[in-house]
Amino acid sequence: MASTQEKATHCCIPKTNDDIKNNNKAPPPPPPPSSTKVLQNWSVALVSGSNPSEDTISKRASMATLIRPVEPISDPPATNTTTSKGISIMPRAQTSHPLDPLSAAEISVAVATVRAAGKTPEVRDSMRFIEVALVEPEKHVVALADAYFFPPFQPSLLPRTKGGPVIPSKLPPRQARLVVYNKRSNETSIWIVELSEVHAATRGGHHRGKVISSKVVPDVQPPMDAMEYAECEAVVKDFPPFREAMKKRGIEDMDLVMVDPWCVGYHSDADAPTRRLAKPLIFCRTESDCPIENGYARPVEGIHVLVDMQNMVVIEFEDRKLVPLPPADPLRNYTAGETRGGVDRSDVKPLQIIQPEGPSFRVSGNFVEWQKWNFRIGFTPREGLVIYSVAYVDGSRGRRPIAHRLSFVEMVVPYGDPNEPHYRKNAFDAGEDGLGKNAHSLKKGCDCLGYIKYFDAHFTNFTGGVETIENCVCLHEEDHGVLWKHQDWRTGLAEVRRSRRLTVSFICTVANYEYGFFWHFYQASWCLSGFSLQTFCMNWLLNMTLFRLLGN
Repeated sequence: MASTQEKATHCCIPKTNDDIKNNNKAPPPPPPPSSTKVLQNWSVALVSGSNPSEDTISKRASMATLIRPVEPISDPPATNTTTSKGISIMPRAQTSHPLDPLSAAEISVAVATVRAAGKTPEVRDSMRFIEVALVEPEKHVVALADAYFFPPFQPSLLPRTKGGPVIPSKLPPRQARLVVYNKRSNETSIWIVELSEVHAATRGGHHRGKVISSKVVPDVQPPMDAMEYAECEAVVKDFPPFREAMKKRGIEDMDLVMVDPWCVGYHSDADAPTRRLAKPLIFCRTESDCPIENGYARPVEGIHVLVDMQNMVVIEFEDRKLVPLPPADPLRNYTAGETRGGVDRSDVKPLQIIQPEGPSFRVSGNFVEWQKWNFRIGFTPREGLVIYSVAYVDGSRGRRPIAHRLSFVEMVVPYGDPNEPHYRKNAFDAGEDGLGKNAHSLKKGCDCLGYIKYFDAHFTNFTGGVETIENCVCLHEEDHGVLWKHQDWRTGLAEVRRSRRLTVSFICTVANYEYGFFWHFYQASWCLSGFSLQTFCMNWLLNMTLFRLLGN
């Protein structure tokens, strides 16, 4: 997930490039202990003055845990830098933090590696890529990265060991997990790919990934893709009995018809996942010229359609009941009221949010520091925004870890209507559609106000190409009322402190549902501090406090 530094149009005051660079500059890493030098490979620990046997060296070198650097026999590699005291400073052997989302180049390498592993040209051509996501490393790898390779650069994050801190010269390679659907064989497989020399993809060279494992998962169907949705809609609209059924309802213009493929679920043996099936729901727009008309306000009832999504053919069709379409209502559309015959608020004056000296947060890659909080921003195709390694710097107590990983793992929408076909509508909007893959580019409107830091997100499409959602995640500060106030009744003097919060957010749309996810980090106070997740879904609002942290 690449990042961009921008302002929302008409929403904030821009800063110069120098201001941005200075504000987001990460502190330099501290040097490793003075008694050690670093080699560019996983090596054995040598405490100054010690001379372990070859057996000990071999045993320690094979450990998957953290290893202290070796005192080199020959000259150190040319990539090392040396201070005036002759101490070798550790180079950054890996440009991406172990928890950073996969970059566009890494996704391309992972896809190319899996495709090249296909046994025949037919197998390779039939591969459809449902999801490519980071294999998140174990906690000790994250601790190592945060201790010596990336901010917050705190060696205290590593467990204490006899003989001093343990420092390897580089991090293990990143890995990607791919969910692949074979359209020819109707099989779903999961692949793990090691990403070694990803930079080759950006130069147009051959891929440098390595397949670690692959397995076929029987009797499952992976999520449907937007490309499949479009194909399914076209197939249904071209089906003559369907066109005849719509004609009975007064609809002959197929451009007005909306066909939403829904997976069949698993209500009986007929729905068994040995077949890739969809039971589409039908809606119809009006004759209006509204640019973003709410077609979901006019459902088409009484039509039963079953589509084989593997072969893209209608295998069942029945016009069961003629139900009149709801009348057209321009006020249900999404455009401004005055353009559709309604009235918008006219008594709201402009509200401007300005930060002439820039924000109070600092960003280094995906690492964010604000007040006493620090954390990492991640993103997955399924969950969307992920918050990693949340910590709070609490005075003399130091850095207090709060949460290793935070995300919204599923959005279940049970409709609860026992009638046909609505009893089947029990959507899993994260698992079946992907909250991340349906996220918005926030540059298309003022979703955030003030001084904004944006992050991009990268995904694979159905055929293995890489797609980017620019400005997918928004990071900004918000005023949050009064933090505390006291007035001395004897002197009449008063002290007040304004409160602010840091907000990390993204918004996605799944069919006719808008989901907004807002993670709020608060300043410490004597009564309440912490962070919360706030989501909105259409006209409903959920505010759930996840943690409350008492601090200074």
